[in-house]
Formats: sequence, structure tokens, C-alpha cells
Amino acid sequence: MNFIFRGDELLVRAAGIELPDASVCAFLGIRIESMQPLWHLPESPYRSIHVARDIEPPSGYAFRKLRALLPELGEQAALAGRAFQIAEWVRTHRFCGVCATPMQHSTRELCLQCPHCGLHAYPRISPAMMVLIKRGEHILLARHARYATARYTALAGFVEAGESIEEAVHREVAEEVGLKLRDLRYFGSQSWPFPHSLMIAFTAEYDGGEVRVQEDEISDAQWFGPGDAIPNIPMVQSIAGRLVRANLPPGARLVEV
Repeated sequence: MNFIFRGDELLVRAAGIELPDASVCAFLGIRIESMQPLWHLPESPYRSIHVARDIEPPSGYAFRKLRALLPELGEQAALAGRAFQIAEWVRTHRFCGVCATPMQHSTRELCLQCPHCGLHAYPRISPAMMVLIKRGEHILLARHARYATARYTALAGFVEAGESIEEAVHREVAEEVGLKLRDLRYFGSQSWPFPHSLMIAFTAEYDGGEVRVQEDEISDAQWFGPGDAIPNIPMVQSIAGRLVRANLPPGARLVEV
């Protein structure tokens, strides 16, 4: 199974989601042995690679945004996400970050290592927290300022060096909307390959403060309660979408606008 990426796009059949076979790889000038196995198993049937942004798809195929494909991929979505992260790791670690020597693949594990200074580089994972704040029968949803098409969702942010996940939750909420929390409860986690996040989701109870948005991060934040129309929440394939849907106020209506 061959995952060929062009930026954040995946090559699939134009009339479906079938992945390219060896003949398509050959047409694009890709040698199977040059593709990265998704696991440290020489016989692994799953491989991935990034190609140049000017590569055009062969007849009958198309490059489609991976994010838009997730609902169609179903059970293969997690596999495609891993393939993207592995391909991105190889693409961005061709040279040692210490001495600039070309990196080599380890023969013992999924790792790139420098033959000159010995630096080891493993696939990157960036932990990020997500929290849905509840106040009685109301929930707080926000739109992020950096994305023109952003949906209303739970608050989220990356964990900083030296922080615990819980500390990151309290800090991000204080920074982005000026609120205090209590009763932090774990909801679930999900690998999110944009480009290499691990989303760790919580619910929490409101414990004080007035909503005051950090304008460079949040364009809007609102409390939604029973019977309210809630616009444009994330897709159900994402942990954000599941988190919001699992905590909708009674009678709340999801509305696409």
C-alpha cells in the first residue's frame, strides 16, 4: 500500500480513494525501495513518500487534501495519518541538525542517525491539549483567528517545554479566553497529522472569570446552551468533533452556515 504525498495532499484515484500501485510509482519515477516503511519491518507492505510540489498526477489519479479525505478513508484514516507523519519526518530530517551530515536510516529501529556525530532523530510528536469548558448546561466554543474557515470548537494549544498536560490546559484557557477551570477530566486522545500533533482532550468546569478573547488567537468565543443553534463544529472523525458532540446541551441544534 503506497502513500504518496505532495505537501498535505494524498494521491488517490480520481474516481475514489484507491491508493496507487507499483506501476503508478514507476510512472512517477519512484522506486519502491526508496519509500519509507511505516514500521521497522523490511517486509512491511505499507510505505510512504513525499514528492515535489510540481509533480502532476498520472491520468486517472488526483492529489487531494488529506484533511478532506479523512471522512472517506474510514478505518484507513489513522494509517494515512501515520503515513503522512512518517513521510514528513523523513523529508525534514535529511541532514543532521547538529553538524549537517546526511542522515542514515538505523538498521535496528525506526530512527534516523548521523554517522558523524551520532545524533538520533525519531518521528516527531507534538503534544497538544484540548478542553471543552462547561458551565451548567452551557458549553464554551471558540473560532480560531488564524483560519478563515475555522469552525466553532473546543479550546486547544500546544504543550510548552517543562509543562504537564494539565498545566498547559490552565495556561492556554487563561491566555485565550481569560477563564479559570476546575474538575479537569480526561476525555480521550487522537493522533492528528497536521503535521504531527497528538491531541489530548479534556472536559472542565467553569470556575470564574469573564470571556476575554486573545484576539491574535481567537476571533470569537461564545457560550451555547439548551436549544441553541450551534454552527459549524468539527467533523466527527476528529476528536474535537467527538468531544463537542458528546457534550452538547439539551436540545442544541447543529447548523451549517
